Amino acid sequence: MTTPPATRRLLLVDDDEALGPPLAAFFRRHGIEMQQATRPSDALALLRTPGVKGGFDAALLDVMLPEMDGFELCRQLRREPPPLATLPLVMLTARGDVMDRVVGLELGADDYLPKPFEPRELLARLQTVWRRTAAPATAPAASAAADTPAPLRFERLEIDLARRSVTADGRAVELTGTEFELLVLLAATPGRVFSRDDILARLRGHAAEDIHSRAVDILISRLRRKLEPLDLIHTLRNAGYLFAGVRV
Repeated sequence: MTTPPATRRLLLVDDDEALGPPLAAFFRRHGIEMQQATRPSDALALLRTPGVKGGFDAALLDVMLPEMDGFELCRQLRREPPPLATLPLVMLTARGDVMDRVVGLELGADDYLPKPFEPRELLARLQTVWRRTAAPATAPAASAAADTPAPLRFERLEIDLARRSVTADGRAVELTGTEFELLVLLAATPGRVFSRDDILARLRGHAAEDIHSRAVDILISRLRRKLEPLDLIHTLRNAGYLFAGVRV
């Protein structure tokens, strides 16, 4: 079997040195180059190197790490200047602990996967995250105007679908790929009520379970905080969420 050329770069932050080589070999077969850092300080140094996001397309963060745990590392990365602040992050949580997953999402992780995990499931999660964060391909010059999606404009809010950017009250709002997709999902049909299952089916492609339902609430809370003082996402008790913006 011919190994495809690497099209993505992935950083694994895990102090289990035995995990890296077989996982790297698996990803290599799927065109992904994986590098491992066993200490958060090394991971931060790699990610802060010159270039977009240190040249990495995503990072996998184990929860149990020396120096600082994966939660603190996630928190630090989300406080970095753009574009590193929006680097896709997947938390690796020991024993599938529910609170670990909740905390990781609250701090800005895009997804989580309990240990032990199947490499194929991890690959599928990463591909889903990358699909959510991928910017639309640039159209040929002759058809650029026709192919470029029109921005969603509301009072005090603009969502540029082509550039994947959001402006609220004239200021840029930094969103992760998951947060951006959630906002677009809600804003595309103002007034429509989306249940938690609806949202998860659109964002992750599977129905909700208890922890997944909690994940939606966390994502909504994160998005609301970033859009403050705008109050555009409303909760309908026992029904779901709706976007209350007025198109202009």
